Formats: sequence, structure tokens, C-alpha cells
Amino acid sequence: MKWNKQGLIFSPKGEFEWMQSYALIPTADIISNDTIRIYFATLDREMYGRIGYIDVDMLNLKNIKNISEKPVLDIGDIGTFDDSGVNPSCILTVDNKKYLYYYGWQRCERVPYMLFAGLATSEDGENFTKISKVPVLDRTKEEPYLRSATSIIVEDNIFKCWYVSAINWILVNDKSYPKYVIKYAYSYDGIEWISENHTCISFKNEYEYGFGRPWVVKENDMYKMWYSIRSTNEPYKIGFATSKNGLDWTRLDEEAGIEKSESGWDSEMICYPNIVKFNSKTYMFYNGNRHGKTGFGYAILEE
Repeated sequence: MKWNKQGLIFSPKGEFEWMQSYALIPTADIISNDTIRIYFATLDREMYGRIGYIDVDMLNLKNIKNISEKPVLDIGDIGTFDDSGVNPSCILTVDNKKYLYYYGWQRCERVPYMLFAGLATSEDGENFTKISKVPVLDRTKEEPYLRSATSIIVEDNIFKCWYVSAINWILVNDKSYPKYVIKYAYSYDGIEWISENHTCISFKNEYEYGFGRPWVVKENDMYKMWYSIRSTNEPYKIGFATSKNGLDWTRLDEEAGIEKSESGWDSEMICYPNIVKFNSKTYMFYNGNRHGKTGFGYAILEE
């Protein structure tokens, strides 16, 4: 597998008060025969996060047709799980509605933040309404720390979800970070989730301590997952795994086919991949340096 990088698509330049910096977790949705809508999280001057989008030309992804003038999803009420920010994770079309799965974050005292997954729906892809003030993936006895960054596909009327889950908090260079793996849950309606605490992707050495934003597709009866590997000895890089049943995964990180660049916006790290097929090609949208501070770009899979 080899991904051919095509360069940067978008990085905010203070277009709006709520869009001052960062464009992280790119999440693409095909909205017409010639347009891709890419949702992303962005920060205001006080570092609160909201979700906006750009519309790009399907034949030229660097041709930005439109930028959302207002957030499609705003921060939550004070004290709720998303009162400090919302990040997109995946979007589905369900019964003619858009289901935008996101994760909300709260700033904390003894650890920097909490992250839990929520759901918002829309009729038009621009005006989203949160289904609840509480997460769809909340704390459980088995998972008390963090449950977020969902990747969801629907098969045989079953919503299948791979998500990030923390097993504890650790110190890395005297800073607190979650130690997190990728787990699996399923649902019959996309709202109420059943989890058997099954770990899909875990650590292979003493340096790894996290896996950011998984993205799962199914091709030829094989599940494929891309994810971001976080470790103490190097910044985020993109990994890859396969599975026959969606539960038991084989890590093939050396086959991911994409590395950070020698210079430029993605020369320090690459992370948060989003895989989409259109125009008979497979595209990866992803973030670069500083977890999306430099914006997002794309690569095309060499067939």
C-alpha cells in the first residue's frame, strides 16, 4: 500500500471569531455529484472548540467552494460533557438524516480534559441538533476514564463502532496523558450502545501509550483500520490493521504506506486519518503538525 500525498487543503487564518486556529479531525461527506463537505474542529481565541466545514470541488479538492460562516455544532451548556469543545469523528446518513458522531471535551483540574462521544442529527448537513446533553458513550464500570473518537459502519442493520477508550492516566514528560486503546461496541439504532469491553488495538511495545481516531472500512470481506499511534519516543504516526471479523485485529503498521514529510505542514507528525472513496479512487484526509494546528491535507492511494 502506498499513499501519494497531494498537499494541504485548508488551515484557518482567523476567518471568523470561532475559527481562529486549528482544523483537526477532518471528516468528509459526499453531499452531491461534484462536492465533498469536510467537517473539522476549530478553536477560538480562548481555545474553545466548535465544528465547521468547507465544501470542496470533487475534481479539485484544493478548490474551496464554501466555508461555513457559523458552527454546525457549538459547545454545550456549562457543566455538560462538551462545554469546552466538540470534535467530529464520523458522519452517516440514516433514514435521510445526517448522524454526526462527535466527541465533547471538558477542561479539568487534576487531568487536562475528559472526552466522551456524543451524537447530533441534521436534515440538511448544516444545522445539527444534539440528541442529548449526555454522551452516547458515557462512563461505565469497565471504562471510567474516556470513550471517544468513534468510527462507525452499518452492516445488516447493526451499527458497528470502533472507538478510543482510556485504561488509566499516566505521566509523559511530567504531563498527564490518557493511556488509551481502541475498543468495539455495537448498536441496533445508533444511539444505545452495547459494549463487551473488547479491545481491538493495543500496545506492542513499552513506548506506545495511545491510538488516536480510528477509521474502519470493509472491503472484500476484510475489515481495514487506520489509526494514529502515539508513543513516548516519537510524535503521532499512522498505523494500519486488518481483521476478518472486526474484533480480532492484526497490526500491519509497516504497511500503512504513509509517513511524515521531510518539510512543511506535516513534517513533524501525521494523524487522524479519514478514508473516503469517490471518483474510482481512495482518498485519505489527515492532519499534520501539532495535531491539526497546521490544518489538513490529503493523499490518494496508489492502486
